[in-house]
Amino acid sequence: MPTTPKSLLWTRTDTAGAEHALVDDGHGLTAQGTQLAVDPVPYTCRYQVTTDADWASVRLEVEVEGAGWRRSVRLERATQRWRVTAAEQGDLDAVLTAAGHAPAGLPGVEDPDRLADALDVDLGGSPLFNTLPLRRLGLTTAPPDTARSISVAWVLLPSLTVLPTEQVYTGLGPNRFRYASGGFSAEVEVDVEGYVLRYPGLAERAAAR
Repeated sequence: MPTTPKSLLWTRTDTAGAEHALVDDGHGLTAQGTQLAVDPVPYTCRYQVTTDADWASVRLEVEVEGAGWRRSVRLERATQRWRVTAAEQGDLDAVLTAAGHAPAGLPGVEDPDRLADALDVDLGGSPLFNTLPLRRLGLTTAPPDTARSISVAWVLLPSLTVLPTEQVYTGLGPNRFRYASGGFSAEVEVDVEGYVLRYPGLAERAAAR
């Protein structure tokens, strides 16, 4: 796989928003990125994610900020356990309620041991994080219809609530895979390195002009 540092930009197709990620995949993955979105209330999200050499996630730091509030969460995996720390300034729930939305609840997770089986992290609304299990499981080069079920530490936006969830990745041949979780599924187009080009109903990669 090529190891040249990458600058990737996606435009959201489900809402007004975008994501820019700076990626180094020369030895596992190290990436930092920024998301902007308008729903359910306008916010800016900044994150840093690191995997080991086998693409298993070891660290994720996320900060989300909007008018009158800020939240952060940090996930760190060591000795097969996750440590999760979270903080809030201001009151996101009050902002959501004023905008006619349900409150988000607290950031983080009450019992980090519920994440014990997770080798991958997933950040809501981000196409970048699909690449982590694709590369870790070798699905970019696996035979068509190869399916893998995984446990994931899923970080919701903008709440930064962390949930254990089950996801299924199925290789569909060159540059395509199917993502499924709960009752949702999507067939996603990726480039030869496993980075999303088109995720129906979520985002599309923007090309330089």
